Amino acid sequence: MLIPQNGMSKKEILETLQEYKKDDLDWKSGKITSYVYYPGDDAMGLINEAYTMYLTESALDPTSTPSILRIENEIIGMISSLVNGDANTVGNFTSGGTESVMMAVLAARNRARALRPEIKEPEIVIPFTAHACFHKAAHYLGVKAVSVPVKDSSFKADADAMRQAITENTIMLVGSAPGWAHGVVDPIREIGRIALERGLLFHVDACVGGIHLPYMRKLGMTVPEFDFSVPGVTSMSVDIHKYGYAAKNASVILYKNKELRRYQMFACSNWPGYTIVNATAGSSRTCGPLAAAWAVLNYFGDDGYMKIVKEVMSATKLLIDGINAIEGLEVLGSPDMCLFSFRSTSDKLNVYRIADELKRVGGWHAQPQFARQNSDSNLQVGMTSMNVPLAEAMLNDLRGIAERLLKEEKTPNAANLALAMKNIKLKADEETVNMLLNMAGVSNEKVPDSIEEVNTILESLPIDFTEYMLTSYINNILKPA
Repeated sequence: MLIPQNGMSKKEILETLQEYKKDDLDWKSGKITSYVYYPGDDAMGLINEAYTMYLTESALDPTSTPSILRIENEIIGMISSLVNGDANTVGNFTSGGTESVMMAVLAARNRARALRPEIKEPEIVIPFTAHACFHKAAHYLGVKAVSVPVKDSSFKADADAMRQAITENTIMLVGSAPGWAHGVVDPIREIGRIALERGLLFHVDACVGGIHLPYMRKLGMTVPEFDFSVPGVTSMSVDIHKYGYAAKNASVILYKNKELRRYQMFACSNWPGYTIVNATAGSSRTCGPLAAAWAVLNYFGDDGYMKIVKEVMSATKLLIDGINAIEGLEVLGSPDMCLFSFRSTSDKLNVYRIADELKRVGGWHAQPQFARQNSDSNLQVGMTSMNVPLAEAMLNDLRGIAERLLKEEKTPNAANLALAMKNIKLKADEETVNMLLNMAGVSNEKVPDSIEEVNTILESLPIDFTEYMLTSYINNILKPA
């Protein structure tokens, strides 16, 4: 595709974009969990105005735009207060949880280079349930992520196993509050105790729970210890664009003090242009998300967030209790907030087929998650405020689907496909990838409506080949139009 010879009208452009969107997930339906955190029409109107007010301002040099510096500092102060930071706590606004985690790993690596130069191959010890972005950060920054199995069916980090995984190269420990896959908060106090004993940094990934969990606590709900009040915690990541209901991209990385934060920063005066000083990964970037995050935090306030959290947790309990009462289904672990996943306990119920049926019957979207270690194939649900009014309807549809599938006599498609997979010789090349994609009904133009076959194939492959296959597929569809 070429830039048009003559510019299009505003009407033509907007109509074209609307046409492009017709096959996207309908998040406005309230039937999509996890992907979109919508604050409601009134709040969204304010967010749009605040966002566009700062759309053209750049965060490259906050000294030239004092309002940006003030807004960022105020956001850090608000989030820090939620997670029991003190007068020494500092932080920065980032583009999302991945960048926040990236900064924490970068700071740990750079600190080790300065204070422990004997470490040539730095390692971070993470629970198996830690978010994939820790592996990404390790991949980008030349750090080894040592993944440790979690405890039995609780899916909590095994603090003793993490202790055993520490070596002379370890620079940081990691815990989640909660883990994305199961909504379970790790034993943060136990891991913090180990970090103090061994003189290690300890990062708590509270991207999901950093705002929601404190309001659960304010409402008198049971919340595991997870924040800066726990001895040993040295940094935290908190997403505002999740349960703060801000516009993307909005997250923060927090440090116990500025001495630790210094190691994430970058400065360069060794060229003939302007001196660069960056607190985070980005240089020139819009301040729209920053202003929009500040706006929504002030819009809802404590009372607004407590109302949202109370309603969301009530709907979450309804779903968890209801799913556990459905024959053949079971919620994994004991979720600590509004994220949870459920598995099948019957050979007749394939969760990937259930996902297809949920979409077909009611337009619902639940996130499929592969069987890995002690976590069976499951569907993950992340309840938000826009899902609350529809929780009972989703439960009713899920109950009806499970009852119908349990009565069916035919062999599920996934079972037949799994048998066929056993006879395939895997080779890391495009021909093998294309053959597997064809088996799943996937082309480079469109993903099929059914995900049962796709996920059955991906789950049954060796993990490294799954990653190769997915990389090849994305590499092929990202091409000039």
